[in-house]
Amino acid sequence: MKEVVLDTETTGLSVSDGHRIVEIGCIELDNLIPTNNFFHCYLNPQRKVSETALKVHGYTDKFLSDKKKFKDVVDDFLSFIDGKKIVIHNAEFDIGHLNNELSLINKNKISKDNVIDTLEIARNKFPGSGISLDALCKRFRIDNSKRQNHTALLDCELLSKVYINLLDQKEPIFQFNNTKDEKEQSKTEILSYSKKIINITKEEMAKHKEFLKKEFKRNFFN
Repeated sequence: MKEVVLDTETTGLSVSDGHRIVEIGCIELDNLIPTNNFFHCYLNPQRKVSETALKVHGYTDKFLSDKKKFKDVVDDFLSFIDGKKIVIHNAEFDIGHLNNELSLINKNKISKDNVIDTLEIARNKFPGSGISLDALCKRFRIDNSKRQNHTALLDCELLSKVYINLLDQKEPIFQFNNTKDEKEQSKTEILSYSKKIINITKEEMAKHKEFLKKEFKRNFFN
C-alpha cells in the first residue's frame, strides 16, 4: 500500500484572510517504507508573508518572488498523490489551504476521506498529552534537532517516523511476492533492515570461560 506524507507552509494561518501556500513537500511510503519518490516545490503566493509565518518558516517575500505559482505545479502535484492515502499532521489546516488553491483554479478538491490525520491518531492515543510534531518526536525519541525552522520536506521526514510509531510498527512491513524479481527485491530489503549477527570463535569462547573462572575466584575466595 502506497501513502504520501504531506506538509505545507503558508503565508499565514487562515484561508479566510487570503493566505496562500508557499511550500509543498511530499514523501512517498510503500508499506510504511520511504521510497525514493518525493514531491517538493516553493511557490509564489502572490501576496506578502505575514510576520508570524516568517518566524515559523523563514521564507521571505523576496525569496518567493521568482518561484512558480500553484497553477504551474498543480498537475504534477495531483499526479504524485493520485490513488494514495495522504498522511498529514493537523490535516484540517493543510487540506484547507490545498483545497483553497485548487478552487482558485477550478480544480476538484481533495476528499477528506482520503486523508489520515496523525494529529487525531495521537489525540486518541495520548489524551491530555502533548501531540505537536515536536512533542511526538520527543516521545518516540526521534531526532528533530535539525528542525530550527518549519520546512515541508523535513517535517515530512519526521512525520513519516512518527506515523510508524503511532501505528506501533517498530519495523518495516514487507510483502513476499511470487515473481522472481519481487522475491529478490524483498530479500534485499530484508537484509538491509536485519540486525548483524556476529559468530564467536572457539578461542574467544575459551577466553571468556577463563575470564569467568577468574572473576568467580576473585569474588568468592578473596
